[in-house]
Amino acid sequence: MAKKKTKKSGKKSDEQLKKSGDLAAKITEKLCVAPGFELSSLDASSTPGYKGDKAEAEELLAASVAELGELQERLYANGRDGDGTSVLLVIQGMDTSGKGGIMRHVVGSVDPQGVSLTSFKAPNAEERKHPFLWRIRKALPKPGMIGVFDRSHYEDVLIARVRNLVPATTWQRRYSQINTFEKSVTDNGTRIIKVMLHIDADEQKARLMERLDRSDKWWKFNPGDIDERELWDAYQEAYQAALDKTSTDSAAWYVVPANRKWYARLAVQQILLQHLRELDQPWPDADFDVEEQKARLEAS
Repeated sequence: MAKKKTKKSGKKSDEQLKKSGDLAAKITEKLCVAPGFELSSLDASSTPGYKGDKAEAEELLAASVAELGELQERLYANGRDGDGTSVLLVIQGMDTSGKGGIMRHVVGSVDPQGVSLTSFKAPNAEERKHPFLWRIRKALPKPGMIGVFDRSHYEDVLIARVRNLVPATTWQRRYSQINTFEKSVTDNGTRIIKVMLHIDADEQKARLMERLDRSDKWWKFNPGDIDERELWDAYQEAYQAALDKTSTDSAAWYVVPANRKWYARLAVQQILLQHLRELDQPWPDADFDVEEQKARLEAS
């Protein structure tokens, strides 16, 4: 018998749903990269779509966890049969931009059995034998899963471009290859959400200095971070090109001002929440006779 799917009402009041819905929709709209977007013109300390303070943002972050968890569970439940939708959340940003905080405070707030997290480092010897998207394809989320990429295939048009790791003709071709790849991924039922965490050079300097000032953060510091920082302008140019060339209708970029960590966490959570709402995943109906099983259970 084919499974029917029915919706189940949530626990939030209509007023709460409207407020949280308005916030998620507003932030998602404000941060989506549109034609003509200029990274250099975006204030990394701004809070587009949100007028509250840090304390209220932290309350909203906590208040949205229950709905986020339910929507993730619906997604997971609908993928248990090996079919259905999945979500891919791509997180990019300069060193110290707050990727780890997103993993802890946003991704870490949902059921880990429904999440697949991949942190992409420099390709190993085996990966270098294959086209640059080979290792990305292997890590795509299965139906029902939220896949999270901590860095991604975009390193192949960022650091590869800035550090001249491949000829210019190679990284120039990769933009169209990425678009073709992402279109095929979305056509196969995966919702792609691409987030750039945007900090400015002064904020990065302060965060790196904090790592040097505190012995409990020395483990986070890498002298190579300063080497990369010296190429700041080249990285900003590379990010601008990636945003211009690969923000598409099916796989848009969202640039999140991230000088204020509390805003960045709230914004990424609300963008993810908005996309999960749009998927409109109902609870799957039972593929068995519920009353019959109740009777069996009573008799056991």
